[in-house]
Amino acid sequence: MPKPGNTGKRRSPRARSSAARAADDFQTPLTSQRTRLLLRLLKKAYPQVNCALLHENAFQLLAATILSAQCTDDRVNQVTPVLFARFPDAHALALADPSEVESIIHSLGFFRAKANSLIGMARGLVQHHKGQVPEDLDALCHLPGVGRKTANVVLGVWFGKPTGVVVDTHVKRITRLLGLTDQTQPEKIEQQLMALLPRSEWIDFSHRLIYHGRRICIARRPQCPECPLLAVCQRVGLPAIQTPVRPGSARSPHV
Repeated sequence: MPKPGNTGKRRSPRARSSAARAADDFQTPLTSQRTRLLLRLLKKAYPQVNCALLHENAFQLLAATILSAQCTDDRVNQVTPVLFARFPDAHALALADPSEVESIIHSLGFFRAKANSLIGMARGLVQHHKGQVPEDLDALCHLPGVGRKTANVVLGVWFGKPTGVVVDTHVKRITRLLGLTDQTQPEKIEQQLMALLPRSEWIDFSHRLIYHGRRICIARRPQCPECPLLAVCQRVGLPAIQTPVRPGSARSPHV
Protein backbone atom coordinates (compact mmCIF):
# COMPACT_ATOMS: atom_id res chain seq x y z
CA MET A 1 0.00 0.00 0.00
CA PRO A 2 1.38 3.43 -0.88
CA LYS A 3 1.95 5.70 2.09
CA PRO A 4 -0.19 8.84 2.53
CA GLY A 5 0.87 11.49 0.06
CA ASN A 6 2.43 8.91 -2.23
CA THR A 7 0.36 8.00 -5.28
CA GLY A 8 2.41 4.91 -5.94
CA LYS A 9 3.11 6.09 -9.50
CA ARG A 10 6.62 5.68 -10.83
CA ARG A 11 8.26 8.55 -12.62
CA SER A 12 8.81 8.09 -16.33
CA PRO A 13 12.31 7.09 -17.51
CA ARG A 14 12.62 10.57 -19.08
CA ALA A 15 11.81 12.29 -15.78
CA ARG A 16 13.97 9.98 -13.71
CA SER A 17 17.03 10.32 -15.94
CA SER A 18 17.18 14.11 -16.41
CA ALA A 19 19.82 14.52 -13.68
CA ALA A 20 21.71 11.49 -14.99
CA ARG A 21 21.73 12.97 -18.51
CA ALA A 22 23.17 16.20 -17.13
CA ALA A 23 25.97 14.15 -15.55
CA ASP A 24 26.71 12.31 -18.80
CA ASP A 25 26.85 15.57 -20.78
CA PHE A 26 29.30 17.14 -18.32
CA GLN A 27 31.74 14.25 -17.95
CA THR A 28 34.80 14.46 -20.21
CA PRO A 29 38.20 12.70 -20.20
CA LEU A 30 39.81 15.93 -18.99
CA THR A 31 37.32 16.28 -16.15
CA SER A 32 37.91 12.66 -15.16
CA GLN A 33 41.68 13.18 -15.17
CA ARG A 34 41.41 16.28 -13.01
CA THR A 35 39.08 14.43 -10.64
CA ARG A 36 41.61 11.65 -10.09
CA LEU A 37 44.30 14.20 -9.24
CA LEU A 38 41.86 16.05 -6.99
CA LEU A 39 41.14 12.88 -5.02
CA ARG A 40 44.85 12.31 -4.43
CA LEU A 41 45.35 15.88 -3.24
CA LEU A 42 42.31 15.73 -0.96
CA LYS A 43 43.48 12.48 0.65
CA LYS A 44 46.94 13.94 1.23
CA ALA A 45 45.53 17.12 2.79
CA TYR A 46 42.83 15.39 4.87
CA PRO A 47 43.83 11.74 5.39
CA GLN A 48 41.50 11.13 8.35
CA VAL A 49 37.95 12.43 8.12
CA ASN A 50 34.72 11.68 9.92
CA CYS A 51 31.27 13.07 10.57
CA ALA A 52 31.34 16.06 12.92
CA LEU A 53 27.87 15.38 14.34
CA LEU A 54 28.09 13.66 17.73
CA HIS A 55 26.17 10.37 17.81
CA GLU A 56 26.27 6.92 19.36
CA ASN A 57 23.83 5.08 17.10
CA ALA A 58 21.92 5.39 13.83
CA PHE A 59 18.89 7.00 15.48
CA GLN A 60 21.00 9.75 17.03
CA LEU A 61 22.80 10.39 13.74
CA LEU A 62 19.49 10.59 11.88
CA ALA A 63 18.05 13.06 14.38
CA ALA A 64 21.23 15.16 14.46
CA THR A 65 21.37 15.33 10.67
CA ILE A 66 17.77 16.56 10.52
CA LEU A 67 18.69 19.26 13.04
CA SER A 68 21.77 20.29 11.06
CA ALA A 69 19.74 21.79 8.21
CA GLN A 70 20.76 25.46 7.87
CA CYS A 71 22.75 25.18 11.09
CA THR A 72 26.34 24.43 12.07
CA ASP A 73 27.35 21.05 13.44
CA ASP A 74 28.81 22.72 16.52
CA ARG A 75 25.48 24.25 17.45
CA VAL A 76 23.69 20.93 16.89
CA ASN A 77 26.23 19.19 19.12
CA GLN A 78 25.38 21.60 21.92
CA VAL A 79 21.73 20.53 22.09
CA THR A 80 21.70 16.85 21.12
CA PRO A 81 23.08 15.55 24.45
CA VAL A 82 20.08 17.11 26.20
CA LEU A 83 17.69 15.89 23.50
CA PHE A 84 18.94 12.30 23.60
CA ALA A 85 19.03 12.18 27.38
CA ARG A 86 15.34 13.07 27.40
CA PHE A 87 14.38 11.04 24.30
CA PRO A 88 16.90 8.20 23.94
CA ASP A 89 15.17 6.31 21.13
CA ALA A 90 12.45 6.51 18.49
CA HIS A 91 9.79 5.13 20.83
CA ALA A 92 10.38 7.92 23.36
CA LEU A 93 10.59 10.67 20.75
CA ALA A 94 7.43 9.47 19.00
CA LEU A 95 5.48 10.23 22.19
CA ALA A 96 7.13 13.60 22.80
CA ASP A 97 5.23 16.81 23.42
CA PRO A 98 6.25 19.10 20.53
CA SER A 99 6.62 22.07 22.88
CA GLU A 100 9.21 20.19 24.95
CA VAL A 101 11.24 19.29 21.88
CA GLU A 102 10.98 22.88 20.68
CA SER A 103 12.32 24.19 23.98
CA ILE A 104 15.37 21.93 23.73
CA ILE A 105 16.25 22.80 20.13
CA HIS A 106 15.08 26.42 20.21
CA SER A 107 18.58 27.83 19.68
CA LEU A 108 19.01 26.06 16.33
CA GLY A 109 16.50 28.07 14.35
CA PHE A 110 13.44 26.74 12.49
CA PHE A 111 12.80 24.91 15.74
CA ARG A 112 9.09 24.32 15.19
CA ALA A 113 9.56 22.74 11.78
CA LYS A 114 12.51 20.70 13.05
CA ALA A 115 10.57 19.50 16.09
CA ASN A 116 7.74 18.35 13.82
CA SER A 117 10.23 16.56 11.57
CA LEU A 118 11.91 14.83 14.51
CA ILE A 119 8.65 13.60 16.00
CA GLY A 120 7.30 12.61 12.59
CA MET A 121 10.51 10.73 11.81
CA ALA A 122 10.32 8.89 15.14
CA ARG A 123 6.69 7.94 14.59
CA GLY A 124 7.55 6.67 11.13
CA LEU A 125 10.30 4.49 12.58
CA VAL A 126 7.95 3.08 15.22
CA GLN A 127 5.05 2.48 12.85
CA HIS A 128 6.95 1.02 9.91
CA HIS A 129 10.35 -0.19 11.18
CA LYS A 130 9.81 -1.29 14.79
CA GLY A 131 11.69 1.76 15.99
CA GLN A 132 14.86 0.90 14.09
CA VAL A 133 16.57 2.98 11.40
CA PRO A 134 16.26 1.15 8.06
CA GLU A 135 19.34 0.49 5.94
CA ASP A 136 17.51 1.44 2.75
CA LEU A 137 17.55 4.74 0.87
CA ASP A 138 13.92 4.70 -0.23
CA ALA A 139 12.67 3.68 3.21
CA LEU A 140 14.62 6.51 4.84
CA CYS A 141 13.43 9.08 2.31
CA HIS A 142 9.81 8.16 3.09
CA LEU A 143 10.28 9.32 6.68
CA PRO A 144 9.12 12.87 7.53
CA GLY A 145 11.95 15.39 7.39
CA VAL A 146 14.34 13.01 5.62
CA GLY A 147 15.62 13.71 2.12
CA ARG A 148 18.43 12.26 0.02
CA LYS A 149 21.15 14.24 1.77
CA THR A 150 20.10 13.11 5.25
CA ALA A 151 19.61 9.52 4.09
CA ASN A 152 23.03 9.47 2.41
CA VAL A 153 24.66 10.75 5.60
CA VAL A 154 23.11 8.01 7.75
CA LEU A 155 23.70 5.19 5.28
CA GLY A 156 27.26 6.27 4.55
CA VAL A 157 28.47 7.21 8.03
CA TRP A 158 26.69 4.62 10.18
CA PHE A 159 26.07 1.72 7.83
CA GLY A 160 29.05 2.23 5.50
CA LYS A 161 26.82 2.13 2.43
CA PRO A 162 27.77 4.52 -0.40
CA THR A 163 24.28 5.23 -1.74
CA GLY A 164 25.16 8.70 -3.04
CA VAL A 165 27.25 11.81 -2.51
CA VAL A 166 26.19 14.19 0.24
CA VAL A 167 25.75 17.65 -1.27
CA ASP A 168 25.67 20.24 1.50
CA THR A 169 26.44 23.95 1.18
CA HIS A 170 30.22 23.35 1.26
CA VAL A 171 30.12 20.60 -1.37
CA LYS A 172 27.77 22.59 -3.60
CA ARG A 173 29.97 25.69 -3.48
CA ILE A 174 33.39 24.05 -3.73
CA THR A 175 32.58 21.58 -6.51
CA ARG A 176 31.43 24.52 -8.62
CA LEU A 177 34.66 26.43 -7.89
CA LEU A 178 36.63 23.32 -8.83
CA GLY A 179 34.76 23.00 -12.10
CA LEU A 180 33.32 19.59 -11.20
CA THR A 181 29.74 20.69 -11.81
CA ASP A 182 27.84 23.21 -13.87
CA GLN A 183 24.59 22.64 -12.00
CA THR A 184 22.92 24.48 -9.12
CA GLN A 185 20.38 21.89 -7.96
CA PRO A 186 21.74 19.44 -5.35
CA GLU A 187 20.19 16.42 -7.10
CA LYS A 188 21.91 17.23 -10.39
CA ILE A 189 25.19 18.06 -8.66
CA GLU A 190 25.03 14.70 -6.90
CA GLN A 191 24.44 12.87 -10.18
CA GLN A 192 27.44 14.55 -11.78
CA LEU A 193 29.67 13.72 -8.82
CA MET A 194 28.46 10.12 -8.76
CA ALA A 195 29.40 9.83 -12.43
CA LEU A 196 32.86 11.34 -11.85
CA LEU A 197 33.86 9.67 -8.59
CA PRO A 198 34.55 6.00 -7.89
CA ARG A 199 31.78 4.60 -5.69
CA SER A 200 34.37 3.83 -3.00
CA GLU A 201 35.02 7.60 -2.68
CA TRP A 202 31.42 8.78 -2.37
CA ILE A 203 31.33 8.87 1.43
CA ASP A 204 34.69 10.41 2.32
CA PHE A 205 34.73 12.85 -0.62
CA SER A 206 32.00 14.94 0.99
CA HIS A 207 33.68 14.81 4.41
CA ARG A 208 36.95 16.02 2.90
CA LEU A 209 35.32 18.90 1.04
CA ILE A 210 33.46 19.91 4.21
CA TYR A 211 36.78 19.93 6.11
CA HIS A 212 38.30 21.96 3.27
CA GLY A 213 35.42 24.43 3.27
CA ARG A 214 35.80 25.06 6.99
CA ARG A 215 39.57 25.45 6.97
CA ILE A 216 40.72 26.84 3.61
CA CYS A 217 37.96 27.39 1.05
CA ILE A 218 35.93 29.60 3.35
CA ALA A 219 32.87 31.27 1.89
CA ARG A 220 33.46 34.98 1.17
CA ARG A 221 37.18 34.74 1.98
CA PRO A 222 38.77 31.63 0.40
CA GLN A 223 42.45 31.24 1.21
CA CYS A 224 43.45 30.41 -2.37
CA PRO A 225 47.23 30.96 -2.05
CA GLU A 226 47.27 28.39 0.79
CA CYS A 227 44.97 25.90 -0.94
CA PRO A 228 46.33 22.37 -1.50
CA LEU A 229 43.87 22.00 -4.40
CA LEU A 230 44.94 25.14 -6.26
CA ALA A 231 46.64 23.15 -9.03
CA VAL A 232 43.34 21.57 -10.10
CA CYS A 233 40.89 24.31 -9.11
CA GLN A 234 39.34 26.31 -11.93
CA ARG A 235 38.24 28.98 -9.42
CA VAL A 236 34.96 29.47 -11.27
CA GLY A 237 33.58 32.93 -10.53
CA LEU A 238 36.58 34.09 -8.49
CA PRO A 239 38.94 36.93 -9.48
CA ALA A 240 42.52 36.16 -10.45
CA ILE A 241 45.00 35.72 -7.63
CA GLN A 242 47.11 38.84 -7.26
CA THR A 243 50.81 38.04 -6.98
CA PRO A 244 52.37 40.42 -4.44
CA VAL A 245 55.25 42.53 -5.74
CA ARG A 246 58.40 42.24 -3.66
CA PRO A 247 59.83 45.52 -2.37
CA GLY A 248 62.47 46.83 -4.75
CA SER A 249 61.65 44.31 -7.47
CA ALA A 250 59.74 46.76 -9.67
CA ARG A 251 61.70 49.14 -11.85
CA SER A 252 61.29 52.83 -11.24
CA PRO A 253 59.72 54.69 -14.16
CA HIS A 254 61.95 56.96 -16.20
CA VAL A 255 61.53 60.66 -15.52
